[in-house]
Amino acid sequence: MSSSSTTLPLCTNKTLSSSFTNSSFLAKPSQLFLHGRRSQSFKVSCNANNVGEHDKNLEAVDRRNVLLGLGGLYGAANLAPLAANASPIPPPDLKSCTKAHINKDDEVSYSCCPPQPEDIDNIPYYKFPSMTKLRIRPPAHAADEEYIAKYQLAISRMRALDKDPFDPIGFKQQANVHCAYCNGAYRIGGKELQIHFSWLFFPFHRWYLYFYERILGSLIDDPTFGLPYWNWDHPKGMRIPPMFDNEASSLYDQNRNQNHRNGTIIDLGHFGKETQIPQLQIMTNNLTLMYRQMVTNAPCPSQFFGERYFLGVDPKAQGTIENIPHTPVHIWTGDTPRQKHGEDMGNFYSAGLDPVFYCHHANVDRMWNEWKLIGGKRRDISDKDWLNSEFFFYDENRNPFRVKVRDCLDSKKMGYDYAPMPTPWRNFKPIRKATAGKANTGAIPPVSKVFPLTKLDRAISFSINRPSSSRTQQEKNEKEEILTFNNVKFDDTQYIRFDVFLNVDKTVNADELDKAEFAGSYTSLPHVHGDSTANITNVTFKLAITELLEDIGLEDEETIAVTLVPKEGGDGVSMCSVEIVLVDC
Repeated sequence: MSSSSTTLPLCTNKTLSSSFTNSSFLAKPSQLFLHGRRSQSFKVSCNANNVGEHDKNLEAVDRRNVLLGLGGLYGAANLAPLAANASPIPPPDLKSCTKAHINKDDEVSYSCCPPQPEDIDNIPYYKFPSMTKLRIRPPAHAADEEYIAKYQLAISRMRALDKDPFDPIGFKQQANVHCAYCNGAYRIGGKELQIHFSWLFFPFHRWYLYFYERILGSLIDDPTFGLPYWNWDHPKGMRIPPMFDNEASSLYDQNRNQNHRNGTIIDLGHFGKETQIPQLQIMTNNLTLMYRQMVTNAPCPSQFFGERYFLGVDPKAQGTIENIPHTPVHIWTGDTPRQKHGEDMGNFYSAGLDPVFYCHHANVDRMWNEWKLIGGKRRDISDKDWLNSEFFFYDENRNPFRVKVRDCLDSKKMGYDYAPMPTPWRNFKPIRKATAGKANTGAIPPVSKVFPLTKLDRAISFSINRPSSSRTQQEKNEKEEILTFNNVKFDDTQYIRFDVFLNVDKTVNADELDKAEFAGSYTSLPHVHGDSTANITNVTFKLAITELLEDIGLEDEETIAVTLVPKEGGDGVSMCSVEIVLVDC
């Protein structure tokens, strides 16, 4: 029995009212979501780096510069924790909000920055209003005519507010919230703020939808109005909801992929190219992906939410649901065939211009609730740096507020809940095997002979030693076995997807994911992390495999076979090393 893991060294404001003042745009932007296609191989640099996350953060963000750059929303209460470790993340500095960029060459043609409150230094914390009835969010595909008419009216009235382009509750200003937070408009102490690819993803979008929903309800004088959710995790919801596909409706957006209308089944693993897979197999793959992302690969908070975010350090580890199906739904819906940057849904800066965006994210938010119901160690993060991180929003009365992550953990306490729908993926564990018995690990090269990998331009297989075999149930409960791909580098102006299988060789049929050997996938929308002008992203990709090994019957094996299958952009993917480690949840 092996006792060690195998590792290789290697955002022009104008005045809305007397309550708002102008702002200027000075900071250098970064880039996100360029739908360019380039084939590129990278020189693999795999130097050992033993610096801890805390120390790396302090290197990347000079404390003095951060503190000197703090303006606007920052009082003494924020300075202490920021000085201590640049975390928790404070709300964005509205005074330094700048033009958002799509990529290093193309800036967004309009300002995504919100109007500034007059008393910018004294923004209060939000307090939930009293309520007598929960707002219930219904599944979009099952909404009745009365609900649809009400929703259309609310969106029409929100769009009408755009006659004043600086009304913070207007349709475009609400869309700009996402643009500012996601396309490099906001900065703190000179460092770009990004709410994707880390543990900020779920709480930011929950707060965003909360205020958006309340604005819509106020516009139709219905405090009980709830946003619909796109129920893409259920076969009946695996298509654009009909209410959004009516061209005469305020819910329609012309910047959608026209090939994906009229009841086309969505591919929750869509990677930018159309496939010839039968619809039944697509739906089967969808349920398999949901099981893997919600159950197998997310036994611990860090896998589900994504990992810690340090301001000034590019976020590198997204959670399972952000990876899939969140990202593929964006790219599948966006008008990639006709629009330069995949607008609207296919790009962070423009996604909020499509009403279906909020319906999509309502289901993403619902997954947060559903995940915790599965049990085990699936619970909210207890780290105070996450709980005390903050965002900035306007409420339905156009009042500005600061909010904290810790106040959004319970949707019912926030005043809303989801209409129940079955979750068939809960019982969709893949049991059909692609191979009988154990793969011949002696017939494939060891990990040391394959990595570092300069490009993933074809399917590759390798064998790798496990840190421990034949673990007891108690040992499994205490530590999760994680297959970890270190220093995965790729051209971030490309769409990336590759799949991972265990106990098969490179001849595996990668179109059929409903196999016990399918471990998971990595996806990436075209974007650029942080302030770098280079188009190279460096991430860590982790897959929890404890349950998988049980299902395949490999618990007692010291060495297992792993196969990587590129689906898109593989020729621009390099990896330094692969290891299997045991981690605490």
